[in-house]
Amino acid sequence: MTSPPLRTAVVTGASRGLGRALTEQLTHDGWRVVVDARHPDDLTFDSARVTVVAGDVADPGHRRRLAEVVDGLGGLDLLVNNASRLGPSPQPHLTDYPLDVLTDVLAVNVIAPLALVQALRPFLHDGARVIDVSSDAAVEAMDGWGGYGASKAALDHLTAVLAVEEPQLRVYAVDPGDMRTAMHQAAFPGEDITDRPLPETVVPALAPLIAGELPSGRYRAVDLVVTS
Repeated sequence: MTSPPLRTAVVTGASRGLGRALTEQLTHDGWRVVVDARHPDDLTFDSARVTVVAGDVADPGHRRRLAEVVDGLGGLDLLVNNASRLGPSPQPHLTDYPLDVLTDVLAVNVIAPLALVQALRPFLHDGARVIDVSSDAAVEAMDGWGGYGASKAALDHLTAVLAVEEPQLRVYAVDPGDMRTAMHQAAFPGEDITDRPLPETVVPALAPLIAGELPSGRYRAVDLVVTS
């Protein structure tokens, strides 16, 4: 009997945190995963199902290379836009926010995910999933989080419009909640964040988005854990 074809995913920002934990779970579940991050030395995985394409998702040449790899693999079933830029640490008030840094945050957190969808759209199978990793900062006005929060709010809206325009796909924004990651530590320099959950504990909440029948929309990981 012929084996079913391998499902293929792209996970950006996969060198650490949620991206790495999700990649490890996907390969465990039989997926073939194309991963990227800016630092190739951090992109080491034990599974032969992982294809490493090191680079910056904000770089058009890198996105073209990802598209070429996906084309060679026969198409795509899942795109996870996980790569993000926090911005300054500690987080400044908006009146003090360096505008050149804000431009970089928006380029990585807003423009790059859309640009990657555009680059990979010809290879997304009908029914494929697009998951954009958002934040509670996208919907809450929190002191010091104006730059990052604005970028994630814009990403949320792009995700919602993409869902309307591409009904043959399932398009999700997901707020994973606070996690014990290097980025979260950078957001709270000098503070003890060991009370935050590890990214590995959040990954199971993404399963309904990856393989379930939930409609396109914005979800919180904490709610998916409760309802899945």
